[in-house]
Amino acid sequence: MTTELSLDVDGTEVLLQGQGDQVILMLHGWPDTRALWDDTVLALRTDHVCARLTLPGFTRGPVSAISLDEMNQFLRRVINRISPGKPVTLMLHDWGCVFGYEFAIRHPERVARVVAVDVGDHNSSRLQRSLALREKFAVFAYQYWLAVAWKIGRSFSPGMGNRMTRAMARWLRCPTDPASITYRMNYPYAMQWFGAAGGFRRAAPVQLPMPMLYVYGARKPFMFHSPEWLDKLAARPDCAVQGLACGHWVMVSEPEAFQARVRQWLGGQG
Repeated sequence: MTTELSLDVDGTEVLLQGQGDQVILMLHGWPDTRALWDDTVLALRTDHVCARLTLPGFTRGPVSAISLDEMNQFLRRVINRISPGKPVTLMLHDWGCVFGYEFAIRHPERVARVVAVDVGDHNSSRLQRSLALREKFAVFAYQYWLAVAWKIGRSFSPGMGNRMTRAMARWLRCPTDPASITYRMNYPYAMQWFGAAGGFRRAAPVQLPMPMLYVYGARKPFMFHSPEWLDKLAARPDCAVQGLACGHWVMVSEPEAFQARVRQWLGGQG
C-alpha cells in the first residue's frame, strides 16, 4: 500500500511517501530544505517509505541554533513516530551527516544502516592533516563568512544576513533556488566557529557500527573526508564507498548515477 502522509513533530512537518517495510529518513544540509530529496524520493518510493523534513530552525520558528542534544532528541521523536517498531535507514547530506551520525552513534538500535553523501569524518584530526594550508583557509573563509552572516541577520539586519548568505551560495555554485536561501540556515556554522548552542565539541568520532554507503563528489577543491577514513570504510565488508564525477550536491548533479548506486546497495548487491 502506498503511503502519502504528513506528520507534525514539534512544529516540523515530516512528509512520508512510498511503500514497503523499510523507512528511509532523509536529512539535508546547507542551504537546503527537504526539497533536496525530491528526485531521490521519486526513485526510491516504489519499494521504500521515504520520510523527509526541513531541519528545525532553517525556515521557521525562533532564530536560534539547535544544539546537538536538542537535535538528537528531536530526531529520536521523529523516528519513534515514523517507525516505532523498527530501525530506519538514514540518508544524510552535508550538515545532515553531522547531526545524523551523532544520532546513529547515540542510538544504534534505531538505525539499521546509513547512506551518507559528501561529509565523512568531519571532526577528525586526520581530515585536518589531509588538507593543505590553502584548503584549510578556503574552508575557514566560506564557513566563517556564513557564521558571521547568521550573527548579522539574527542581531542587526536580516536583509544583510540574507544577501551575504546568497552571495556565498552563488560563489559555491549551490544549485538551490536563491529565493529559498536565508541566513537562518547558517546556524550550524555559528555552532562550528562561535560555539553557538554548545557547538560540536561533544560530537563523537565518526565510527558508525552499522552498515554504511558513502557517496561523494570527486570534483571539488577539497574533500570533507580523510583518505584514511575512506579506506577504512571501504575495507569493511558491510560498507561501500562511491565517488562520482561532480561536486558537493551529488544527488542534484548526478541524480541517475546516485540513485542507481543507492538502489543497488539498499538491495543488498554491494
